[in-house]
Amino acid sequence: MRRPVGIFDSGVGGTSIWKEIRKKLPFEDTVYLADSKNAPYGTKPESEILRLSIKNTELLLAQGCKLIVVACNTATTNAITHLRENYDVPFIGIEPAIKPAALHTKTKKVGVLATKGTLASSLFGNTSKLHAEGITVMEQEGSGLVELIEAGKAQSEETETLLKTYLEPMLAANMDSLVLGCTHYPYLIPSLKKILPLEIQIIDSGEAVARQTEAILKQYNLLATSTVEKGKSIFYSNTGTDVLQSFVKDYKALVEYLDF
Repeated sequence: MRRPVGIFDSGVGGTSIWKEIRKKLPFEDTVYLADSKNAPYGTKPESEILRLSIKNTELLLAQGCKLIVVACNTATTNAITHLRENYDVPFIGIEPAIKPAALHTKTKKVGVLATKGTLASSLFGNTSKLHAEGITVMEQEGSGLVELIEAGKAQSEETETLLKTYLEPMLAANMDSLVLGCTHYPYLIPSLKKILPLEIQIIDSGEAVARQTEAILKQYNLLATSTVEKGKSIFYSNTGTDVLQSFVKDYKALVEYLDF
């Protein structure tokens, strides 16, 4: 039996990661959990984020998953250490891409748009210290953005207005790179491109996560052996499935409601 790669997020945002994994590893089966009922994770206390991450992990393990991608920056920064210590499968986490932003900035001013839970975590703080010496890292909590994306309003006027209020201070401070510190936020890129000057580099973690997923599957000898039939994908949502379906409509994927 083919064992799938498991992916979970606090809703539909992690589908941005799933798409990169699908592109990189087309023959892998995948199971995706959209915990939209509890979105956003970024406003919750660490103990609640940990509880939800454990719940999602155990559900994916019950589906036979051989590796789990924590496709949520907040869950990664608050729970992945515990998950790795307590479960016998490899875990891939998501961190804001501070390192590439620090390497490529010319103004030495980097903006980070992320949730409160990610920005407040020790892992984020340590990553910034490690990779951004001599760089000004401007942190901006993206309050309200996840809720708008979960409601299918990523490209709405309401979202653009909110983004402008978050971005204008960073632009005024001469930011030349914007790190998207939440897996929901790549769906804001069309709106961001309307607001940001062309020279501003927008950086997210999706491609790097897909490369790391492939590397870990190889390391543990877990890669799918068949290269004939494309992998099957199933998505579960614990709210309505319409919004989730709209994010994966271009793929042959099964989207179902599941009470978890």
